[in-house]
Amino acid sequence: MFNVKTLASTAAIFAALGAAAWGGYEITRPPYAGTTGFTYGAAFAPVRETEVDFHIWYPAQPGGRAVTVGGNGVFHGTPAGRDAPHAGGKHPLVVMSHGAGGNAGQFGWIAAALAKAGFVVVLPNHPGTTTGNASAEAAVRVWERPKDVSAVLDEITGHPDAYPFIDTTRIASLGFSAGGYTAMALSGARVNPDLLQRFCDETDHGMSDCAFLAHFGIDLHKFDLSPAAQDLTDPRIKASVIVDPGIVETMTPESLQQIETPMFVINLGAEETVPLGVYAKEAAALIPQARYAAVSDAVHFSFLAQCKAKGAAILEDEGELDALCDDAGGRSRAEIHAELTQMIVSNLQSVF
Repeated sequence: MFNVKTLASTAAIFAALGAAAWGGYEITRPPYAGTTGFTYGAAFAPVRETEVDFHIWYPAQPGGRAVTVGGNGVFHGTPAGRDAPHAGGKHPLVVMSHGAGGNAGQFGWIAAALAKAGFVVVLPNHPGTTTGNASAEAAVRVWERPKDVSAVLDEITGHPDAYPFIDTTRIASLGFSAGGYTAMALSGARVNPDLLQRFCDETDHGMSDCAFLAHFGIDLHKFDLSPAAQDLTDPRIKASVIVDPGIVETMTPESLQQIETPMFVINLGAEETVPLGVYAKEAAALIPQARYAAVSDAVHFSFLAQCKAKGAAILEDEGELDALCDDAGGRSRAEIHAELTQMIVSNLQSVF
């Protein structure tokens, strides 16, 4: 799924709130006493001809400045120790890709859990499809996102002295929505440009992406989408976890059958309720080393951070069309996150 319908409205929300953006942090006074470290990095991305910034979460010793990553008036942030001392040793790396219109700061709930479990987590902000730096035109160029991730890995693997706490022989990818497509492409999934060009012609994908593109005058038939067919595999990635992958129905069966990477594919919601645009069970069945699971009582936006009490009202006042704070109703978002965390951490621990 492109998941770009919130690009404009989300930026307006943050401006109106006058609060820290999802990717920011709020300084708190006490020193951090936990074991989750947080810092920033940047990598030059040739596809962008500029740098891609990224967040780094890592196992740490108590210390550093106590910060809240990603909090604002709508969503809760996650506490961490800014520049806290490293826990020591080398740790496997999980490189995580956010959805279109989102950003790295909204995934503290899973990044912190992975860091506590012994992983380093790196989350790039994808230029052109991240909060405050987004456009419908950029979202169409889906092939640029995997190249962002590869550029970040080039930075990390090319400067081992700067990242001595990362074991670059053990790297996994994790992606949500458009980030799910990104992670699949990094493992070898390739898009059929003709199917992508016809993505908004007739099919009801159960999402509002195509209406958003139409609102901004985007006609996919007027774009050269042939670069979407290229092989974007990054052999450094040894495993992948995929959650509600976007444009999954445009991926070629041949490329899925050739994926050698172990892959855990997750849909949010009961199978009969998952929107067609992100329903991935059939794709997972084609991947030799993939397994599939669905998370009950969830909806597509359940992967977003937990909302504050007034979050839904703020979004409604700002004209947000999607109920970003609502889940399916059977469980709280905290409970859904807890299940997702257990699934993701357990899977990656079994691989590494």
